[in-house]
Amino acid sequence: MDILVTGGAGYIGSHAVIELHKAGFNPVIVDNFSNSKEEALRRVNELCSKEFTFYRTDVRDAVALSEVFAKHQFAAAIHFAGLKAVGESCEQPLNYYQNNVAGTMVLLELMAQHAVHNFIFSSSATVYGDPDSVPINEAAATRTTNPYGASKLMVEDISRDLCLAPNNAFKVCLLRYFNPIGAHHSGRIGEDPNGIPNNLLPYVSQVAVGKLKRLQVFGDDYDTVDGTGVRDYIHVVDLAKGHVRALQYILEKPADCYTFNLGTGNGYSVLEVVKAFEQASGKTVPYDIALRRAGDIAACFADASLAKAELNWQAEYSIERMVSDAWRWQSKNPNGYE
Repeated sequence: MDILVTGGAGYIGSHAVIELHKAGFNPVIVDNFSNSKEEALRRVNELCSKEFTFYRTDVRDAVALSEVFAKHQFAAAIHFAGLKAVGESCEQPLNYYQNNVAGTMVLLELMAQHAVHNFIFSSSATVYGDPDSVPINEAAATRTTNPYGASKLMVEDISRDLCLAPNNAFKVCLLRYFNPIGAHHSGRIGEDPNGIPNNLLPYVSQVAVGKLKRLQVFGDDYDTVDGTGVRDYIHVVDLAKGHVRALQYILEKPADCYTFNLGTGNGYSVLEVVKAFEQASGKTVPYDIALRRAGDIAACFADASLAKAELNWQAEYSIERMVSDAWRWQSKNPNGYE
């Protein structure tokens, strides 16, 4: 069963390809390498002992993407392709709306034309904005604080409207990720951002390996356990397995739009993550306190009980396993895929 995986060479996408293959699906990968590396695909092929079909294509290129659809009979599309940094989105809002919203529109239009009606979308906990309370369940109010989150919420709204249309055939699963970290246990694939990392763990990892000098901790005056931001960190392999279960779920369900949080239900502060990483790696991670970043909030962690009940999925890996796997990847690949 062919499954279109956009952004399949990226951090989450590459791990999802492995889990899809293990579950008996045939991932067909589309990626433009704007925030991913060709070497990641080579290593995924190596880990799976299989060469996956790959197209170097931007999802915004309707002509090129249409040619991909013409060559396959896709059972579903899993849409990872998109930009993903909160701070950068505040600096480049048009770029984020163009990539994340316009690109998804092209994909959905082609899916409709080719009668591919199963769609899994990489949404984000940022759609909850600054929540009234935590843990957050799927019924919580949505209100974004940055263009990245707004772009995800726009696609969610488009998806819901699509499913409300008369004679709708689409089955959509909106997966609201919390904070993916970690890496494949082999240390062969992991997170390799372009330039200075925007997310906590790759930054911590690069400081520990000596690539960066010091960590910048953005804000220590939040109303949290130690003043630093609290997030729900989830192992990327747990997250990838969540996509497999979501795919299996919608293949059996009637046309509708389904929404699930994917998180652990536990919140850890920035400094708690740094301490766990130092224990796992045996390295000291020096840091400086900086001003809060635009768009950031104090605390965000999931109520993932709906995914457990409906998808028969829950996160398995601890924070210790997450940071240990992240360190294995970074220490084996100090310069990433280079």
